[in-house]
Amino acid sequence: MILDVIERIETDETLPESADVVVIGGGIAGVTATLFLAEAGLKVVLCEKGVIAGEQSSRNWGWVRQMGRDPAELPLTIGSLNIWRGLDERFGIDTGFRETGITYVCRTPREIKEFSDWAEIAKETGMASTVLDANMIAQSFPGVSNRFSMGLHTANDGRAEPWRAVPEMAKAARRLGATIIEGCAVRGIETSAGHLSEVVTEKGVIKTERAIVAGGAWSRLFLGNLGVNFPQLKLHGTVARVEIDGNAGDMPVGGGDFAFRKRLDGGYTIALRNSNIASIVPDSFRLFGAFLPTLLTSWREIQLRLNGDFMKEAAMPRHWKLDQATPFETIRTLDPMPSETYNRKSLKNLARAFPIFDGARLTHTWAGMIDATPDAIPVIGPIASVPGLFISSGYSGHGFGSGPGGGQLISELVRGITPSFDPTPFRMERLSTRGLKPGSAA
Repeated sequence: MILDVIERIETDETLPESADVVVIGGGIAGVTATLFLAEAGLKVVLCEKGVIAGEQSSRNWGWVRQMGRDPAELPLTIGSLNIWRGLDERFGIDTGFRETGITYVCRTPREIKEFSDWAEIAKETGMASTVLDANMIAQSFPGVSNRFSMGLHTANDGRAEPWRAVPEMAKAARRLGATIIEGCAVRGIETSAGHLSEVVTEKGVIKTERAIVAGGAWSRLFLGNLGVNFPQLKLHGTVARVEIDGNAGDMPVGGGDFAFRKRLDGGYTIALRNSNIASIVPDSFRLFGAFLPTLLTSWREIQLRLNGDFMKEAAMPRHWKLDQATPFETIRTLDPMPSETYNRKSLKNLARAFPIFDGARLTHTWAGMIDATPDAIPVIGPIASVPGLFISSGYSGHGFGSGPGGGQLISELVRGITPSFDPTPFRMERLSTRGLKPGSAA
């Protein structure tokens, strides 16, 4: 059973001849950028090859958290959470956001060290995080097993509804004057005197001097056709929805090998935490040098698989002319099959930790493709080799929570105003691939 309940919205039919900014991609990165640009009064057009939030932006866990983030992206993450808190009132929408807090519970020495170390970061940054002992865990979660000796609770983290949140933001952007077109793949760009001058879509050309690539898992392929090397791979994440007899609480909870979140529809979204599948594809070899350090430190969390994806991607065109159909028109939506093995394991682990999930009824399963960079930090900023072209991509599984902050940051960089967050940690130039500088030929 596949989840297919994305909130659909009314979109535009006519492609404008010109725009102040064109946004390429209708996930949370592209939609939030569009929203803040429209709020600032710019004429902005968003082109989405499939449907708004059709891929990972509607398929994630729905967690909105600061806890556990890389210190380099923590200011952006904290700022993004602040935006989440006011989004619904600010734009008259309903994203399903609730400030419920989030708790991680720890069992093994490795888990305890990970979150003890992170508790020190939280203390240094003044976050509302509290270390829990076994008694405090038992008091906070009646019925939890006695397997956990330490926990970390962040009171002002929260959750939202992925299937609803991004479409709601897109509706708000349209009310502010943005043009949003679904079923409109962007094939590439044209330049004049070395500067971006047009965005070429399957439905026609838009004259513009600024564009944002927010294509999620598709960003590397799109930029490669421009001769821009963006080191990014895809991870396959599996999720499920279950129903239980009783109430496990409103707060999302994660452990070493499980995670769950209460949903507004009464069920629970569950997943096998710290477990993603990385299919071995041609880019795995092209980017081996860049991703090797991550593989060495995160090998427990990544399952390498050699499957049919290798031949599919090997056969996929990497270069095309702008009057030719592109892979984005052949494959409108990445819709990978969920791993039923992962779902069974996640539910088994969850029931062991929280017996209330014993006998849970699995109602839906789904999967998505996560766009990952070598350091698991997004790239947000200008692409130096193509003046006028910007990128907001590579959120590495953090995009739902960090999306509003990323959208605000890229909108400010595009407008040339002082950014709310330091953009330095998100520069493309920080990454390198086997001696190739990002921005060089892929």
